[in-house]
Amino acid sequence: MLTAEDLSNPERLGFDPTALKAKYREERDKRLRDDGNEQYIEVAGDFSNYVDDPYIDNEIDRDAIVRETEVVVVGGGFGGLLAGARLREAGYEDICVIEKGGDFGGTWYWNRYPGAMCDVESYIYFPLLEEIGYIPSEKYAQAPEILEYSKQIARHFDLYRGALLQTEVTAMNWLEDKRRWLVETNRGDQISARFVAMSNGPLNRPKLPGIPGINDFKGHTFHTSRWDYAYTGGSPAGQLDGLKDKRVGIIGTGATAIQCIPHLGASAAQLYVFQRTPSSVDVRDNRPTDPDWAASLEPGWQQRRMDNFNVLVSGGFEDEDMVADGWTEIFRNLTGILPPEGYEHLPKEHLSKASEIADFQKMEKVRGRVDRIVKDTKTAEALKPYYRQFCKRPCFHDEYLDTYNRSTVELIDTRGHGVERLTEKGVVVDGVEYEVDCLIFATGFEVGTSYTRRSGYDVIGANGTKLSEKWREGAETLHGLHSHDFPNCFFMGLIQNAITPNLPHMLNEQAKLIAYVMGEARSRGATRVEATAEAEAAYCGLIKKLAKLGEKFFAECTPGYYNNEGQASSKNGLTANSYGAGPVEFFKMIDAWRESDDLEGLELR
Repeated sequence: MLTAEDLSNPERLGFDPTALKAKYREERDKRLRDDGNEQYIEVAGDFSNYVDDPYIDNEIDRDAIVRETEVVVVGGGFGGLLAGARLREAGYEDICVIEKGGDFGGTWYWNRYPGAMCDVESYIYFPLLEEIGYIPSEKYAQAPEILEYSKQIARHFDLYRGALLQTEVTAMNWLEDKRRWLVETNRGDQISARFVAMSNGPLNRPKLPGIPGINDFKGHTFHTSRWDYAYTGGSPAGQLDGLKDKRVGIIGTGATAIQCIPHLGASAAQLYVFQRTPSSVDVRDNRPTDPDWAASLEPGWQQRRMDNFNVLVSGGFEDEDMVADGWTEIFRNLTGILPPEGYEHLPKEHLSKASEIADFQKMEKVRGRVDRIVKDTKTAEALKPYYRQFCKRPCFHDEYLDTYNRSTVELIDTRGHGVERLTEKGVVVDGVEYEVDCLIFATGFEVGTSYTRRSGYDVIGANGTKLSEKWREGAETLHGLHSHDFPNCFFMGLIQNAITPNLPHMLNEQAKLIAYVMGEARSRGATRVEATAEAEAAYCGLIKKLAKLGEKFFAECTPGYYNNEGQASSKNGLTANSYGAGPVEFFKMIDAWRESDDLEGLELR
């Protein structure tokens, strides 16, 4: 246990917190840009091939469909699957899932790059395990298993029935006289739905960096979310034999790159990794599921485990750390700093300082791991992350750092500035051209752009209100789910609700809430459910107030999608639109709202 004086004592701590804060600030300032999310190119026009579907075995050839349904669910990822599952449990039979991919799976349909796996424990990440009767094969399951499990959910809840796969929504209009939504698609479909649940997902639209000369490169290129195995050979398990005589470049060192770079390094004749900001890469320590442990699980185990993890990563305290991984380690560190009892009565400043020191300790350990593994000292230094752990999504991998010990792998550190330009033959950094045969973009997905841009269509609600115009200055909702002038419409995902590393947990709570509201409307004979303008305004005021809780933290972070590329206060930023008190308090608020059973803030007609 450390005293208040110890928290500022370099000798007692083993590092100088003042010097670290200065280093963090210096590294952040290198990367600040005025253009924020505008540095990325929309995947349209010349870049539309980056969103083509390379995974379809057989294209569906069908006529346009005109029909009515009770509910349309947009998106077949975990959000759409959970919405469909909870609605099926609530007795809804007429459900139409519209999914642009060739099957269910969402993120896990698109992300088939070699080495893809979940970075949150699969026993809490896989939704509906008890309902399905399934136990993942590993603590951190591989992508093919997650994709197959997604299909299993769809089969279990009969969601293939009525589903429109390989189909994109192009328009959505509210018909007041019919109290229905008219949903139109790129196949000429016209689906009339009483309700719509929008689960487009935050990780569905690839983003490309606006690098000068991006159209000039004449070699082969693709985005990691549309991995080209026809070119690389191999499979999600690796063995990319098509690259054995190829010079490969990869731009990006985030969560996706961390997982695929070891396979590229093992297969390519030469691999250049172009880095702007290093990721925090801690131990993964994956292992097969212990059958005796699985057999010992009692009913309700998954929800208890999810809740336990959620409390710990939200900064709370639990008697037991059920998951006990890199996500929760920082909070185990914190319990070693604070007194075992009575910590809640400590001054706020002491708790804040203790949390910061626990964070420093964690990141010092991460940086120390780099030194122990990477042999070249210059490369090792470039791979060290200098920022607070949750400034960026932490990564966990047991082979990534070792890859830089290969003679055929070279880290090209841009020192925070990014790639200078592309040429016909390769990539230029600091005036040096690196010739490559293949260039891979591991540049993530659009998160901080506007909702309708990410969706690919606008939504026209009551009174002709366009969602793009209403949300021009940022999302306006009640509980992140309803928006005034958009009756019978539910918005799922990271919109004005709490951010948790375990996204399916939050999606499950949303799905249960949707089923509850629709069930109440049905039992009360209502055909129209809408947030009142007053309730929405009050909730938006709360969101803005709570956003200030994390404003200072994210403003001090190195740029990334958590702080909208360094513009944390931006109207479309992830944290600017989140429930700043955290997921534990958010779930409590939603539970209390539901238990009151008066649907406060909603108007039913």
